[in-house]
Amino acid sequence: MWSSNVSTGSELSISSVLVSDLAKEFGTPAFIMDESDFRNRATTWNDALSAAFGANAGNVYYAAKAFICVEVARWIKDIGIGIDVCTGGELAVALKGGINPANIEVHGNNKSVSEIEKAVAAGVGTIVIDSLFEIERVAAAAAKNSTVQKVLLRLTPGIEAHTHESIATAHEDVKFGFSIASGAAWIAIQETRKHASLELRGFHAHIGSQILETDSFVISAQRLIALLAKYRDEFLVELPELDLGGGYGIAYLPAEIQLDPVSTMKVLAEVVTAQCAVHKLSIPKISIEPGRSIVGPTMFTVYEVGTIKDVTLENGTNRRYISVDGGMSDNLRPALYEAEYTAVLANRVSTASKISSRVVGKHCETGDIVIREIDLESDIAPGDLLATPATGAYGRSMATNYNHVPRPPVIAVKDGKARVILRRETEADLLGLDI
Repeated sequence: MWSSNVSTGSELSISSVLVSDLAKEFGTPAFIMDESDFRNRATTWNDALSAAFGANAGNVYYAAKAFICVEVARWIKDIGIGIDVCTGGELAVALKGGINPANIEVHGNNKSVSEIEKAVAAGVGTIVIDSLFEIERVAAAAAKNSTVQKVLLRLTPGIEAHTHESIATAHEDVKFGFSIASGAAWIAIQETRKHASLELRGFHAHIGSQILETDSFVISAQRLIALLAKYRDEFLVELPELDLGGGYGIAYLPAEIQLDPVSTMKVLAEVVTAQCAVHKLSIPKISIEPGRSIVGPTMFTVYEVGTIKDVTLENGTNRRYISVDGGMSDNLRPALYEAEYTAVLANRVSTASKISSRVVGKHCETGDIVIREIDLESDIAPGDLLATPATGAYGRSMATNYNHVPRPPVIAVKDGKARVILRRETEADLLGLDI
């Protein structure tokens, strides 16, 4: 839930730096990021993939959609893993951060011709094709650049992953990928093979986000490997790669658990090995795409309390509304997915009794709720600080300027030192787009 260098025993601190001091220096709201924890989590996933699959370990592609900026891209370069980008903007940030284009994988269900051409020209390692139109577009861009572009086909394995409907991506009625069951995947295979400028390396599937059980990943791997076998039987050659996607869940609340990298990769290695043996296939290179599971716990949001209001409900009970200086503009997930968070009083220790509270933002929406139901100290007052853990994905990534509120900064803390890696927007930034 919290990153490894956060102390919650008394006044909240990160890497021995008091959160109250960070608030004084950088203002609120702000995203506070544990740099060492980010590096350790990314390395742990990479080591787990290597340990589980050995010589058949492919790439760990950090999912940029969770959160990316140029400095984080530099960390990814240092760690030596790849990155998965979904737009031209994410690609630009990855390249600016110095990531080797060969370690970049390009996703997206509606890549523009311009985005595809920029990706091919940059020399990205892999493009994941998501529609029949993209087959033609990527082939044309590769031919234009006199190159052969490595591609994967994103497939829909027909799985109802145990997650919120809005972030489940592998059932049939969804905008992503080619359905295996309907035969669309096989048509895409045949169309891809027609182009000399494309090299089909294998298949990809991403079954959803915030998944806390391995069963869905196992079924997905089974169905993808069965299709690899069908491909081998039809064309007498084996495809060498399989990308099993991401979506590994994290803990947002104290009682929740999260998927462990080592045990998760062990489960996937077991099913891949067994299914390849059943189909008499060589084990392909296996890649994965963790994003939330790396950056999610490494970041928390610190707010300042602005107003407090006690409301008597129809049943006679009371609820305290605690309004903070952020809200749905920096954490859209509660409104989008009914996501649940917790919070702690960050700037002092309180022995006051706790009362039923609702943490809300400053925006002109009744649904601008950060935490719908939480027991917080009854003496919380304007000027106090609240901190919400596990906001690394997708807090800053989904942040908006609703009500013309400037987006918060991201402050990286490491070895007792804090620095801005993404500055706070200003009103001048907001006005700068007006003509």
